[in-house]
Amino acid sequence: MTASSTLHRYKSLALVAGLLTFATVSAQDISSEYATSIRADELKKHLSVIAHDSLEGRATGSAGQKKAAAYVASFYRQYGLKPAATGADGQPSFFQTYNLYRGAWETAYLKKGSSRFELNQDFYIDGLANFPNEESISAIFAGYGISESVYNDYENADVSGKIVIVLEGEPTRPDGGFLLTGTDENSKWGRPRGWEEKAKLAVGKGARALLVISQKNEEAFGREIQRRASMAPRVRRLSLRQEETPAQGFAAFTVPGEVAAKLSGISEKKLLRAKNRISKTGKPVKYINGDRIEVLARRQSEVVPTENVAALLEGSDKKDEIVVISAHLDHIGISSDGQINNGADDDGTGTVALLELAEAFSKAKAAGHGPRRSILFLNVTGEEMGLLGSEFYSENPLFPIGSHVADLNIDMIGRVDEAHQNNPDYVYLIGSDKLSSELHAISEAANARYSRLQLDYTFNDPADPNRFYYRSDHYNFAKHGIPVIFYFTGVHPDYHRPGDDVEKILFDRQAKIVKLIFHTAWDVANREERIKVDSNKP
Repeated sequence: MTASSTLHRYKSLALVAGLLTFATVSAQDISSEYATSIRADELKKHLSVIAHDSLEGRATGSAGQKKAAAYVASFYRQYGLKPAATGADGQPSFFQTYNLYRGAWETAYLKKGSSRFELNQDFYIDGLANFPNEESISAIFAGYGISESVYNDYENADVSGKIVIVLEGEPTRPDGGFLLTGTDENSKWGRPRGWEEKAKLAVGKGARALLVISQKNEEAFGREIQRRASMAPRVRRLSLRQEETPAQGFAAFTVPGEVAAKLSGISEKKLLRAKNRISKTGKPVKYINGDRIEVLARRQSEVVPTENVAALLEGSDKKDEIVVISAHLDHIGISSDGQINNGADDDGTGTVALLELAEAFSKAKAAGHGPRRSILFLNVTGEEMGLLGSEFYSENPLFPIGSHVADLNIDMIGRVDEAHQNNPDYVYLIGSDKLSSELHAISEAANARYSRLQLDYTFNDPADPNRFYYRSDHYNFAKHGIPVIFYFTGVHPDYHRPGDDVEKILFDRQAKIVKLIFHTAWDVANREERIKVDSNKP
């Protein structure tokens, strides 16, 4: 080879290397061009709809949550994304519909002769009772329904097959202290879930049910009934699976003294004398047999239809590989006092971030710079009830689960927590290194080049007591071996409260975080090799 040909060869190689470097820089510059479409004013415009009072807090399966889903889907359609699901009519749909189930009382009453007492009018139930058909059961009064070495209400009492009537709480001494502890602090029998301890004990002794006589006066008991009725939709957890009523549940029917007397045939005066005698002597009273009580408590499984919103931006040469960007659409609805929990931060900020990200990527694609891998924008529901929508998706994926490359999950990125009051330009990253060191490196590089936020890994520590890694929707991808990053700015005083409103969101700072997510997703979606799963960190 001559010297001149060697020189020509070196020049050619240098030219090729230069072109490759230029192409890489150009690709990075192109991503910056489209990241500019992510704007604080657009985030605010969308959030002002998603977190408006008219959506009534977007409780899972509610009309407000469905309005939010329709709003999000309308913009995905406008941006040219494809519906990723299939509707009941067999046509493409943005909605992955599914049912959630809530156990509820179909009907329940206590009756004696012509006197009938109704659930949530005359009494309430804690726990799960199983009386699908009316039963006539003998009653027996057993003091406080406690069995301890120093105090036993069940001594010589046969409660098998009976409904045991007990006083609420635990015995006190004449000076007001508690008999069992000998102090001013109560025992497990007198704490808020003391009914459960008493129910387990009674059922363990063969009792059919437990009836608790409330210590509240008539007015206070009425308020408790109202509170429970208003809280019922939130207290009753939703589930992906229908409730199975146990053959013998631990439950307590709580009634005021007047109702207990009418049902049992044991007068209020007699019950009060028994209570006073226990307090005076520190000893249990002999059990008292009562009349028969008719009981019915039938459960039903209430169906709550809901839907994930799934929109696909189809990739080019690697379109069968899927990068997921997720956020949850629902919130906790209306409080028992009628106040609306708008959930502007939780997770309105994640919901509207997906809209801005979808718009940015769709603009890039329209200009011929679309991603190589497909991107699935996934707004899930049921998060507030236990990550149910993402669990449903992971068990019923719209694409083969093995085709999912990563999940970038966004949940609460609009506020500043107490630890960062003096430095609002931060974001907590959780899970980025737990399954893929490459994903972690991509995230770090994207931040160093474009966003320059403080990346806080406090909550990524497996010893962190908050356990946030397990508390948002990314976890249902991680447990299938799919690398994840959870973007989060921490909790604040308005978390799950009516004060979580739009005017408190820091939109300029939120836009910086959304741009970081955009650049990270751009790299994951466009790189030559799929990111490797090479870690297994707790």
